[in-house]
Amino acid sequence: MRAADQWAQVEQGLEQGWRGVRLSFTPEGPVGEAAAVLGPLQPGRVGDALVFDVARAGGGLERLRNILSRLDRSRVWGTLALVEVSAEPGTAAPASRPELPPPPMLTDAWAEALSELPPGWSDLLCQLELDSSDHLPRAALLGAPLNPTRVPGESALRFRVSATKGYGASPLMVQRCLERMDAEHIAGRLEVLVELSDTENAATQGPVWRVAGRSV
Repeated sequence: MRAADQWAQVEQGLEQGWRGVRLSFTPEGPVGEAAAVLGPLQPGRVGDALVFDVARAGGGLERLRNILSRLDRSRVWGTLALVEVSAEPGTAAPASRPELPPPPMLTDAWAEALSELPPGWSDLLCQLELDSSDHLPRAALLGAPLNPTRVPGESALRFRVSATKGYGASPLMVQRCLERMDAEHIAGRLEVLVELSDTENAATQGPVWRVAGRSV
Protein backbone atom coordinates (compact mmCIF):
# COMPACT_ATOMS: atom_id res chain seq x y z
CA MET A 1 0.00 0.00 0.00
CA ARG A 2 1.22 3.48 -0.86
CA ALA A 3 2.55 5.59 2.01
CA ALA A 4 -0.04 8.32 1.38
CA ASP A 5 -2.85 5.76 1.61
CA GLN A 6 -1.38 4.32 4.81
CA TRP A 7 -1.40 7.79 6.37
CA ALA A 8 -5.04 8.27 5.34
CA GLN A 9 -5.94 5.12 7.26
CA VAL A 10 -3.95 6.20 10.30
CA GLU A 11 -5.54 9.66 10.25
CA GLN A 12 -9.04 8.18 10.12
CA GLY A 13 -8.37 6.27 13.33
CA LEU A 14 -7.29 9.34 15.33
CA GLU A 15 -9.70 10.84 17.82
CA GLN A 16 -10.74 14.46 17.74
CA GLY A 17 -8.44 16.86 19.51
CA TRP A 18 -5.16 15.26 18.54
CA ARG A 19 -2.33 17.75 18.33
CA GLY A 20 0.55 15.79 16.87
CA VAL A 21 1.73 12.30 16.03
CA ARG A 22 4.94 10.37 16.00
CA LEU A 23 5.21 8.07 12.99
CA SER A 24 7.67 5.43 11.85
CA PHE A 25 8.44 4.41 8.29
CA THR A 26 10.19 1.10 7.70
CA PRO A 27 11.37 0.93 4.09
CA GLU A 28 11.50 -2.29 2.14
CA GLY A 29 14.70 -1.17 0.41
CA PRO A 30 17.75 0.87 1.47
CA VAL A 31 17.09 3.16 4.42
CA GLY A 32 19.16 5.91 2.81
CA GLU A 33 16.72 6.35 -0.08
CA ALA A 34 13.77 6.79 2.28
CA ALA A 35 15.77 9.10 4.57
CA ALA A 36 16.60 11.36 1.64
CA VAL A 37 12.94 11.86 0.77
CA LEU A 38 11.83 12.19 4.40
CA GLY A 39 14.64 14.64 5.17
CA PRO A 40 12.38 17.72 5.61
CA LEU A 41 10.65 15.87 8.48
CA GLN A 42 14.02 15.41 10.24
CA PRO A 43 13.61 11.68 10.89
CA GLY A 44 15.71 9.78 13.38
CA ARG A 45 16.73 6.20 12.81
CA VAL A 46 15.69 3.41 15.17
CA GLY A 47 16.88 0.04 13.87
CA ASP A 48 15.58 -0.29 10.31
CA ALA A 49 12.87 2.37 10.81
CA LEU A 50 12.81 6.15 10.40
CA VAL A 51 10.89 7.95 13.16
CA PHE A 52 9.58 11.51 12.88
CA ASP A 53 7.08 13.88 14.51
CA VAL A 54 4.29 15.72 12.71
CA ALA A 55 2.31 18.62 14.16
CA ARG A 56 -1.31 19.07 13.14
CA ALA A 57 -1.09 22.87 13.06
CA GLY A 58 1.15 25.16 11.03
CA GLY A 59 0.90 23.29 7.76
CA GLY A 60 2.34 20.09 9.21
CA LEU A 61 -0.31 17.84 7.66
CA GLU A 62 0.02 19.31 4.20
CA ARG A 63 3.82 18.93 4.36
CA LEU A 64 3.43 15.31 5.48
CA ARG A 65 1.04 14.47 2.64
CA ASN A 66 3.35 16.06 0.08
CA ILE A 67 6.39 14.15 1.32
CA LEU A 68 4.55 10.82 1.47
CA SER A 69 3.31 11.38 -2.07
CA ARG A 70 6.92 12.02 -3.05
CA LEU A 71 7.85 8.67 -1.52
CA ASP A 72 5.20 6.99 -3.64
CA ARG A 73 6.29 8.77 -6.82
CA SER A 74 9.88 7.71 -6.12
CA ARG A 75 8.67 4.12 -5.65
CA VAL A 76 10.15 3.97 -2.17
CA TRP A 77 7.89 1.39 -0.57
CA GLY A 78 7.57 0.60 3.11
CA THR A 79 5.32 0.44 6.17
CA LEU A 80 4.03 3.58 7.86
CA ALA A 81 3.00 3.08 11.49
CA LEU A 82 1.65 5.22 14.31
CA VAL A 83 3.99 5.28 17.30
CA GLU A 84 2.49 7.93 19.58
CA VAL A 85 -0.25 10.57 19.68
CA SER A 86 -0.29 13.84 21.58
CA ALA A 87 -3.64 15.47 22.38
CA GLU A 88 -4.89 18.90 23.37
CA PRO A 89 -5.05 19.45 27.14
CA GLY A 90 -8.20 17.90 28.57
CA THR A 91 -8.71 15.65 25.56
CA ALA A 92 -8.29 11.95 25.90
CA ALA A 93 -5.91 10.48 23.38
CA PRO A 94 -5.65 6.89 22.24
CA ALA A 95 -3.12 4.82 24.10
CA SER A 96 0.24 5.12 22.43
CA ARG A 97 1.67 2.11 20.76
CA PRO A 98 4.71 0.45 22.30
CA GLU A 99 7.94 2.17 21.39
CA LEU A 100 10.16 0.46 18.89
CA PRO A 101 12.65 -1.85 20.59
CA PRO A 102 16.19 -0.51 20.84
CA PRO A 103 18.70 -1.98 18.42
CA PRO A 104 20.77 -4.89 19.76
CA MET A 105 24.23 -4.37 21.15
CA LEU A 106 26.90 -4.66 18.48
CA THR A 107 28.70 -7.33 20.48
CA ASP A 108 25.49 -9.39 20.60
CA ALA A 109 25.06 -8.97 16.85
CA TRP A 110 28.65 -10.16 16.33
CA ALA A 111 28.13 -13.21 18.54
CA GLU A 112 24.96 -14.06 16.61
CA ALA A 113 26.73 -13.66 13.27
CA LEU A 114 29.53 -16.00 14.38
CA SER A 115 27.03 -18.60 15.58
CA GLU A 116 25.50 -18.79 12.09
CA LEU A 117 28.81 -19.42 10.29
CA PRO A 118 29.93 -22.94 9.25
CA PRO A 119 32.68 -24.51 11.37
CA GLY A 120 35.33 -24.19 8.66
CA TRP A 121 34.96 -20.51 7.84
CA SER A 122 38.20 -18.70 7.19
CA ASP A 123 37.50 -15.20 5.80
CA LEU A 124 34.67 -12.68 6.16
CA LEU A 125 33.77 -9.37 4.60
CA CYS A 126 31.59 -7.49 7.11
CA GLN A 127 29.69 -4.22 7.08
CA LEU A 128 28.67 -2.05 10.02
CA GLU A 129 25.80 0.26 9.07
CA LEU A 130 25.51 3.00 11.69
CA ASP A 131 22.20 4.42 12.87
CA SER A 132 23.56 7.97 12.65
CA SER A 133 26.18 9.54 10.41
CA ASP A 134 27.26 11.55 13.48
CA HIS A 135 28.80 8.35 14.86
CA LEU A 136 30.84 7.57 11.75
CA PRO A 137 34.11 9.34 12.71
CA ARG A 138 34.08 7.96 16.26
CA ALA A 139 33.21 4.43 15.11
CA ALA A 140 36.06 4.54 12.60
CA LEU A 141 38.45 5.62 15.36
CA LEU A 142 37.31 2.97 17.85
CA GLY A 143 37.41 0.36 15.09
CA ALA A 144 40.81 1.43 13.72
CA PRO A 145 42.41 -1.99 14.45
CA LEU A 146 39.91 -3.48 11.97
CA ASN A 147 41.29 -1.25 9.19
CA PRO A 148 37.74 -0.25 8.17
CA THR A 149 36.87 1.46 4.90
CA ARG A 150 34.07 3.97 4.41
CA VAL A 151 31.18 2.88 2.17
CA PRO A 152 30.62 5.73 -0.32
CA GLY A 153 27.28 7.44 0.10
CA GLU A 154 26.35 5.50 3.24
CA SER A 155 26.90 5.75 6.99
CA ALA A 156 28.68 2.43 6.98
CA LEU A 157 32.10 0.84 7.44
CA ARG A 158 33.40 -2.36 5.88
CA PHE A 159 36.15 -4.55 7.29
CA ARG A 160 37.66 -7.98 6.81
CA VAL A 161 37.98 -10.77 9.34
CA SER A 162 40.30 -13.75 9.21
CA ALA A 163 39.77 -16.79 11.39
CA THR A 164 43.31 -18.14 11.06
CA LYS A 165 45.83 -16.23 8.97
CA GLY A 166 46.11 -13.66 6.23
CA TYR A 167 44.66 -10.21 5.79
CA GLY A 168 41.90 -9.32 8.22
CA ALA A 169 41.24 -8.74 11.91
CA SER A 170 40.83 -11.64 14.28
CA PRO A 171 37.34 -12.40 15.68
CA LEU A 172 38.58 -11.41 19.13
CA MET A 173 39.77 -8.02 17.87
CA VAL A 174 36.37 -7.44 16.29
CA GLN A 175 34.77 -8.25 19.63
CA ARG A 176 36.99 -5.76 21.48
CA CYS A 177 36.35 -2.94 18.99
CA LEU A 178 32.59 -3.49 19.14
CA GLU A 179 32.73 -3.48 22.94
CA ARG A 180 34.25 0.01 22.78
CA MET A 181 31.46 1.18 20.48
CA ASP A 182 28.78 -0.32 22.73
CA ALA A 183 30.34 1.51 25.69
CA GLU A 184 29.78 4.81 23.84
CA HIS A 185 26.24 3.88 22.74
CA ILE A 186 27.11 3.70 19.06
CA ALA A 187 24.28 1.72 17.49
CA GLY A 188 24.00 0.09 14.11
CA ARG A 189 23.48 -3.09 12.18
CA LEU A 190 26.26 -5.60 11.65
CA GLU A 191 26.12 -7.84 8.59
CA VAL A 192 28.36 -10.51 7.09
CA LEU A 193 28.42 -9.72 3.37
CA VAL A 194 30.69 -12.54 2.17
CA GLU A 195 31.93 -15.69 3.87
CA LEU A 196 34.62 -18.07 2.61
CA SER A 197 35.71 -21.40 4.02
CA ASP A 198 39.00 -23.29 3.92
CA THR A 199 40.86 -20.73 1.82
CA GLU A 200 44.56 -21.14 1.05
CA ASN A 201 46.72 -18.07 0.46
CA ALA A 202 48.76 -18.32 -2.73
CA ALA A 203 51.03 -15.29 -3.31
CA THR A 204 48.49 -13.11 -1.50
CA GLN A 205 47.61 -12.27 2.09
CA GLY A 206 44.05 -13.45 1.60
CA PRO A 207 41.16 -13.56 -0.87
CA VAL A 208 40.39 -10.54 -3.03
CA TRP A 209 36.76 -9.48 -3.39
CA ARG A 210 35.41 -6.97 -5.85
CA VAL A 211 32.55 -4.74 -4.64
CA ALA A 212 31.11 -2.12 -7.00
CA GLY A 213 34.05 -2.68 -9.32
CA ARG A 214 36.68 -2.14 -6.63
CA SER A 215 38.97 -4.65 -4.93
CA VAL A 216 38.50 -4.94 -1.18
